[in-house]
Amino acid sequence: MRNATKLTTVLAAGALTFGLSACGSSGADSASDTSGPLVVAASPTPHAEILNYVKENLAKKAGLDLEVKEFTDYVTPNTATEDGSVGANYFQNQPYLDDFNKKRGTHIVPVVTVHLEPLGLYSHKVKSADALKSGATIAVPNDSVNEARALKLLDANGIITLKDGVGNEATPSDIAKNPKNLTFKELEAAQTPRSLDDVDAAVVNGNYAIEADLKPATDALVLESAKNNPYGNFLAVKEGNEDDPRVKKLAKLLTSAEVKKFIEDKYAGSVLASF
Repeated sequence: MRNATKLTTVLAAGALTFGLSACGSSGADSASDTSGPLVVAASPTPHAEILNYVKENLAKKAGLDLEVKEFTDYVTPNTATEDGSVGANYFQNQPYLDDFNKKRGTHIVPVVTVHLEPLGLYSHKVKSADALKSGATIAVPNDSVNEARALKLLDANGIITLKDGVGNEATPSDIAKNPKNLTFKELEAAQTPRSLDDVDAAVVNGNYAIEADLKPATDALVLESAKNNPYGNFLAVKEGNEDDPRVKKLAKLLTSAEVKKFIEDKYAGSVLASF
C-alpha cells in the first residue's frame, strides 16, 4: 500500500469522480447481485497485477466472474466499496483501514490477508546496519502509519529502542534509546528512495523500492518479515458481505499455491506472500 499522505484534496476528489463513473455500469449490483461479476477495486501494483493473474489463470475454472478496477488513490476504493459501486477492494493494511473507518464512518472489514510490501532500510553508503556511523542521518516516511512502521523496523533490529507501549503513531520523540545518536529526516514516502544519495540510509516502502529498482531481498540492510505482520494487505468488503460466495471464491484463489508462486516469481522479495 502506498503512502496515503501523497493525496491532495484535488486528487482525491478527481479520483472519486472518475472511480464512481468507471464503476457506474456495475453500480450497486456489483455488491448486491451475487450472480453478476465481482468487481474489485485495486491499486495498480501489485494488487491489480495479482488480481489479473487470478482472473486470467484461475477464476474461470473456479466459476468466478472477476472484474478488476484500478485506482491510484487510497480513498475511492473504500468509499466505492461502502456505497456498493464495487463489491470488494484490495489495496490496504489494517492500521490504515482502522483509521479510515474511524474518520469516515465506513464499515469496511478484511476478508483475507494476501501479501506484504516489506519496509526495508537501504543505503548507498554502508553495507550493513552495524556500519552506520554515530550521528548518521536516516530518512523515514513522514505519514503517521509508515513513520511508526519505519521506527518499529529499526527497533526490531536493535538500531534504536522505542518506549514501551508505543502504538501505530510513533515518532522520533518516542525513541527511548538511540545509541548511535541517529538523526531522522522525515520525507514523503515516495521521496525516501530518491534521498539515498543525500542521507546515510533510508527506510523505503516495498512498492517504492520496486519503482526505484531496489531489490528488498538482496539490497535491504534490514527487512520486515511477513510473519504475523500487521501491515499485510488484504481483500476487504463492506461489513455483511463476507459470505458472498464470489468473495469466498476469490479469497480462496488469492491464497492458493499458484498465487504464492506468482508473487515469488514476479516480485522476487519485493512483495511477500502472507499465507
